[in-house]
Amino acid sequence: MKLDFSTLETLRARHPAWRLLRSDHAPLVASFLYRVFVAPNVRVMAAADLAEALEDELYGLRQTLGDEAFPKDAIDYLNDWASPDKAWLRKFYRQGTDEPQFDLTPATEKALAWLGTLTERSFVGTESRLLTLFDLLRQMSEGSESDPAKRIAELQRRRDEIDAEIERVLLGDVPLLDNTSLKDRFQQFMQLARELLTDFREVEHNFRLLDRRVRERIALWEGSKGALLEEIMGERDAIADSDQGKSFRAFWDFLMSSSRQEELTKLLSHVLSLPAVADLKPDDRTRRVHYDWLEAGEHTQRTVAQLSQQLRRFLDDQAWLENRRIMDILHGIESKALAVRDSPPQDMVMEMVESSADIELAMERPLFTPAIKPVIADLALQAGDEDIDPSALFDQVVVDKARLTRHIRHALQDKAQITLSELVTTQPLQQGLAELVAYLQLGAETFSTVVDEGTLDPIRWQAVALDGVELTRSARLPRVIFLR
Repeated sequence: MKLDFSTLETLRARHPAWRLLRSDHAPLVASFLYRVFVAPNVRVMAAADLAEALEDELYGLRQTLGDEAFPKDAIDYLNDWASPDKAWLRKFYRQGTDEPQFDLTPATEKALAWLGTLTERSFVGTESRLLTLFDLLRQMSEGSESDPAKRIAELQRRRDEIDAEIERVLLGDVPLLDNTSLKDRFQQFMQLARELLTDFREVEHNFRLLDRRVRERIALWEGSKGALLEEIMGERDAIADSDQGKSFRAFWDFLMSSSRQEELTKLLSHVLSLPAVADLKPDDRTRRVHYDWLEAGEHTQRTVAQLSQQLRRFLDDQAWLENRRIMDILHGIESKALAVRDSPPQDMVMEMVESSADIELAMERPLFTPAIKPVIADLALQAGDEDIDPSALFDQVVVDKARLTRHIRHALQDKAQITLSELVTTQPLQQGLAELVAYLQLGAETFSTVVDEGTLDPIRWQAVALDGVELTRSARLPRVIFLR
């Protein structure tokens, strides 16, 4: 973005973050919202709880500045901050409740983050940032290198460096970071952790805008359901396939791993126990910052779930309206038929298209044409010169789908649903990958199935190699659930 005069003038007049910084009540708004939302990582708060907290804040300020400092009630200030001309808070209603809820807007969080950078820092580290920049450049360079020889050379160079470091450690030379380096890297970690929470709110805001556009489109739509769903799902896929959507999905998959969560917990506990880091007096919530990331990500996931619920509700409402329209037409026909039962009309009531019979004369039919019999010549077969083993013609794999169908139905007698992994465990695959594909084909044609894309199930079977050695082969595929 270019910082020219017209752009900055527009931002000064319209951007909520700039309006917050220009406000006469900016110290109250920024300090209160930071203490209530940002510091404890609270995403949504009920209006009653937020008004009570603000009332306590205003009472303390009035004791110091006088009763005329902030004359209005707390709820009036909250509604004013959530008005469209300010947009510092987002006021909304959760499904199933009539109590308003409040949440920060991304613009407000950006303003609070910028205000946090204005204070003078006792320690400004630069080494960790430089190392981070070098690591990012190295990752981009290595990740875009398509020459296998160069990739192997780089990997060998890194392996030599690791081997040399192992040798130094074995000889007693253990390099350690000094206190300055530890403080530098910890400050860099805390800055990136706070920025990540801010980015989550902006990602959630983008998905919420999509949800709002979907609701507006559904309310004003007059065409067919298929055209609307195609347009909405196209926009949903465009956001999911965008750079922001792919990055959020990769981050979420990485963080949802239990092993990654345990690793983060151990690393944070070890780092916070270092004396150099303890001297910085970090916030107590730093120990569970990865759980704050999870809570922030769950809000984003719930926004996407609300979008799906809105589409389902639209389909149910449309089906109900169409069924009601059909029943109204049928009742109208019945009432009109009963009205003219005793006194049928004498004039023409309705016209039927193509009411005449189609006449096909006998001579118009085509004559019988006998089939042409092939003429087989009496030729003597000659043996070929190639020595071909005909046993390959008899080594064909035929999967007994009837046996697999009986196995699935027998398993569903006692359960309402069963996964493909459980079916293979109770009755191992006898014909390997071909039998696994047959299971999937039965799931698509014969049985009702549900596919869980977020869970991968490993499926293993025994196979025999060409040299007669038994091997264990495996395949990982999304969880397939067979339903009764």
